[in-house]
Amino acid sequence: MSLPKYALSVRQPWAWAILYAGKDIENRSVASARGMRNERIAVHAAKGMTQWEYKTARDLMATLGIITPPPARLIRGAIVGTVDVTGQTYEGVSPWFFGPVGLRLEDPEPLQKPIPAKGALGYFLWRAAGELDPPRPWMIRKGAAS
Repeated sequence: MSLPKYALSVRQPWAWAILYAGKDIENRSVASARGMRNERIAVHAAKGMTQWEYKTARDLMATLGIITPPPARLIRGAIVGTVDVTGQTYEGVSPWFFGPVGLRLEDPEPLQKPIPAKGALGYFLWRAAGELDPPRPWMIRKGAAS
């Protein structure tokens, strides 16, 4: 597969949800959505993920009937797939919309093997670099997903 040259960094478990759980909207601020083009992009799983972020996302996904993988199983610090950005929305047309701007996503395709890469804000030209971010202690403790 030929990978797009531009990527968008998304925190976990939202990057996983784009590729595996039907997340068809990526929420952004008005300022960060400016200049985002409609094109196929690489999905970069950001290194950052706090316990609170994980639990909040997991609980929301549970209301949609989606079981989120344990935090230690979520890849971070890598290109993990590709998706088409087909436009923007400013209203709740999807259960994934929280606003104020939603990038409409279609045709997600996970990579067989993640490619370690550094992230950046907005669309960015990515290149392979570094290593996958290892799980943090809270991610592997018993009950980390509770």
